[in-house]
This record gives sequence, C-alpha cells and structure tokens, in this order.
Amino acid sequence: MTTLTAGANVPVPAGNLTLVVRWAADPHPHGGPAVDASALLVTAAGRVRTDDDFVSCNRPQAAGGAVAHHAGQAGTEYLTVRPDALPGDIDRLVVAASVRSGTFGSVVGLALDLVDASGTPVATYPVGARGTEAVLVLGELYRRQGGWKLRAIGQGYDSGLAGLATDYGVTIGDGEPRAEHPAAPGDADTAGLPPQMGAMVSPRKETVQLTLEKKGIGGVRARVAVVLDRSGSMKNLYGEGTVGRLIERMAPVAAKLDSDGSLDAWIFADRFARLPSVRVPDLARWIETHVYISSKGRQLPPLPGGGERHPDDLAHVFGGNNEPPVIRDIIDYYSAHPGDPVLVLFFSDGGITKGTKIGAHLKSASVLPIFWQFVGLGNADYGVLERFDTLRGRAVDNAGFFSVDDVDQVGDAELYDRLLGEFPHWLAAARACGIVR
Repeated sequence: MTTLTAGANVPVPAGNLTLVVRWAADPHPHGGPAVDASALLVTAAGRVRTDDDFVSCNRPQAAGGAVAHHAGQAGTEYLTVRPDALPGDIDRLVVAASVRSGTFGSVVGLALDLVDASGTPVATYPVGARGTEAVLVLGELYRRQGGWKLRAIGQGYDSGLAGLATDYGVTIGDGEPRAEHPAAPGDADTAGLPPQMGAMVSPRKETVQLTLEKKGIGGVRARVAVVLDRSGSMKNLYGEGTVGRLIERMAPVAAKLDSDGSLDAWIFADRFARLPSVRVPDLARWIETHVYISSKGRQLPPLPGGGERHPDDLAHVFGGNNEPPVIRDIIDYYSAHPGDPVLVLFFSDGGITKGTKIGAHLKSASVLPIFWQFVGLGNADYGVLERFDTLRGRAVDNAGFFSVDDVDQVGDAELYDRLLGEFPHWLAAARACGIVR
C-alpha cells in the first residue's frame, strides 16, 4: 500500500473503488467530534453541473449511483465510486470531510484510504494534525491518460461546508450543515483561481515556508526564475499537463521568497523566449496562455472564434536542446537588474550536448548572485549537469542537479526539500565571498 503526502498522487486501479474517510473515534458517548464525508463531481471548469453533483449524508448519491455516500462503523464513513459510470464531462471527484461541530483540531488520526474492488487497500493519506478548519478537502480522483489517479490535498476551510460548496458552485440549503463559527480570512491570492488549483496554494506556501525554516533561511529574500525545456521530447509532458502542474508548484516558492511574489520565466529549445513573470493570482490565465495544453495543436489555445493569439511567443519553439543562449540571457537580464539573489529552477528532460558552453557560462556566472538548480525530468543523459561537483574554475559552487522519474509522483514536501537543498549552502558561501551582501 502506498502512503501519500500532500500533493502526491497514485494511479487508481481499474474497476469499482471505495474511498474511506476514517478517524480515531472516541469510545465514550459524545466524547469526540463526528466527521462527515462528502464528494463533489466537478467538470474541467472546476464547478459542479448542478447541486445534484454534491454527495453527502443529506444527498447520498449522484450520477445514478456512480458515487454514493455510506455511514460506516464508528470512526469511518465511505464513498463508493464506479469510475466507468461517471459522466464524460466529469473531470474529477473532490473528496471532503467536515465536522458537525467544533474543528478538525479535535480530530485525531484523520486519513483517506483508497480501496480497490477486491477490498484491498491501495493507498492511504494520513492527513496529520489540523487547527481551526471545519472542512478539509482530503483528495481528488482525476482523469489521466484514459484512467484515473488519486491526489492527496489536505486543504482546509475555516468557513465550513458552506464555503467549500460555494467554491465549487453548489447552493447550500437550510437543511445542509453550515459553519458554526466565523470564517477566517482566506488566502487572497487564490480568490480568482479555479477551486482545485486554489486549494493547493496555501498548503504549498506553508510547505515551502517550513522547508525554508528547516534549512535556516526562513527570512531570506530571493528572486525566483523557472526555465522550461520546450524541445520536441517534452511534447507529451506539455500535452498531458505535467508542465502546467509544475508551474502551479513553483509559484508558491516565489510567493515565499520573492519580495512581490513574482516568478520570472523563460522557455527554450533551439531558440528561447523570456515570458512575462507570474504571480499566484494569475496562475490559471498564465498557464493557459504560455504553457502548451494540446499535444496535437498549436502552442497557444486559439481564440474563441478560431483565430490565432498574438503575440505567440512560443510558436515553433519545438526543436532540439540549445541551453547556452537562454542561460546567457538569464545572466544578462539579472546583471542588468541588480537586487536580491536569484534562484533559477531549470527543468529539462535531457539530451544536453553543449556541455562546454554551459560550463563556461556557469563559470563566468559564479561571481554573480545567481544559483542554478537544474532538475532532470525522467531517466536520461544529462551530460555536464550531472558533473557539477567536478566543474573547476568557479568562485563558488553555484549549481546543483537532481532528477526525478515522474515529477507528478513526488510529493510537495520532498520536491521542495530537493529544490531548496543546495541553495542555503551556496548562499552561505556567496556571502562569505562577498558575492551576496
């Protein structure tokens, strides 16, 4: 059985499924809070089609019984799901839990379990200790490459079930549970985002902050840039949405490190393009505009009338790998715009052949307040990127590298820990040399 952390996902086996919401029930009468499981059937727009797509103890099934709510033994409620019976316009199933009174700060041992048709546990997500939330989005089933996956989330709502339902377009009637205490201010950055995207922002910001504090740089300010490989071999990662989801995970890093929360961005293949910076509130529109969303179409989605968007910065960028020009442009850009130190997050799926020029650029940039964190996407040959420890002639070690087979399978805590793993060491060395003041 796979144990998930927030942000991680796991493939869902074929056949009918059971999603179990469990907690440590108090054996004494009235001794512990009662927890209710619920689910929302949402479209690609992140909204329910009608109120009937909200499944709870008061409305125990939807889509002709494709999703059904059941009360279990003490300390459990569960949802049965027949994925093959879900309507085609349902993109995901959001799984939530709510307390009838009080908050999840009083609930112990909360977890979401995925069980297959044979009754075998497939995955579990231990949610961990919580605070003032009255409702939690525990996870979501979502479509992926003709099948389904389960993603662990753990996003809380102080505003209770009414707040959750409203975000997903459900009208809560008088007979439905409501929050029993005033809602705490939400994350203003997420106000205009689709619910499933916005739900991950606050926990990811928190995870980034905890990672920074663990590494002793909780108060550091730095500019953050993301660099995306746009070569032909990356086409499926763009078309399947992996790159878009990666940007969703990088924006919280900038939100915590950068003084105005901006994530700078470049994209490259044979040529490169410097893209507009993005902040969390603009994530959805930025990804739609600047990240490839169709493995068969043009770079940018067409206008509603079918015309092309202008400017199409990334049209025809697909091709081979040519890293040196984009590295040079990043160096020139930040040299012309001095300020806080820079963390460059450089993503590529390999095929790197211009190691000598890359090494020369990194050597010349070692006297600048720029740290380069290269990340390999997949099992490939990364050339010089894997040999940074032996790259001589630098004022300080200004680059790091690691690779992951499937970045979607890496939980947020692990990803942020690795992304920020070498940055503090460079920062200390750069300060000692006077590169960073």
